[in-house]
Amino acid sequence: MSRKEKKAAEKAEEAVEQQESMRVDLYEWIQSLMTALVICMAIFIFIIRVIDVSGSSMFPTLHDGDKMLVSNLFYTPHAGDVVVFKTDRYDPERALVKRVIATEGQEISIDFDRGIVYIDGLPVEEDYIAELTKTKLDFIGPQTVPEGCMFVMGDNRNASTDSRKKEIGMVDQRMLLGRAYYVIFPLSDTGWIR
Repeated sequence: MSRKEKKAAEKAEEAVEQQESMRVDLYEWIQSLMTALVICMAIFIFIIRVIDVSGSSMFPTLHDGDKMLVSNLFYTPHAGDVVVFKTDRYDPERALVKRVIATEGQEISIDFDRGIVYIDGLPVEEDYIAELTKTKLDFIGPQTVPEGCMFVMGDNRNASTDSRKKEIGMVDQRMLLGRAYYVIFPLSDTGWIR
């Protein structure tokens, strides 16, 4: 074999090795991308969900069209938390966003003349509401929250369908999709949900 033929054979061999190396790199890149995609899907299915706010029942805390991060991982409802849940009695296709006012064993009463909510006989300090609670809906109180349930209301008290309405009533915690933690969109509303 001549010198020229040897060089041509070496170049051809280098080209084959380079192509093989590119194939291996491409395969590893695709494999990494697929792994990242599976991890992201698992996070968004089992740990965090992105849920849209629909309507003004949570104004001024949340606005119509806000997108928020919601998680149910190791979560137990507490009074004051903003939660997302479904109900089979009101609108089974739609998730509702409300604030937990009372949890199991607590007694809730509302003075609609003064607009004050009481839990276990004590007035609740509600610096997050749009206005005092004047709309009764179907509420007849006082009521004690049953085991495994919660009493919820929207922050826009007089424009919210919530536990005061018999179709929603006490919300079974098994219907809970999670607690709302953070608004991610629109950028003007981003921040932690309090």
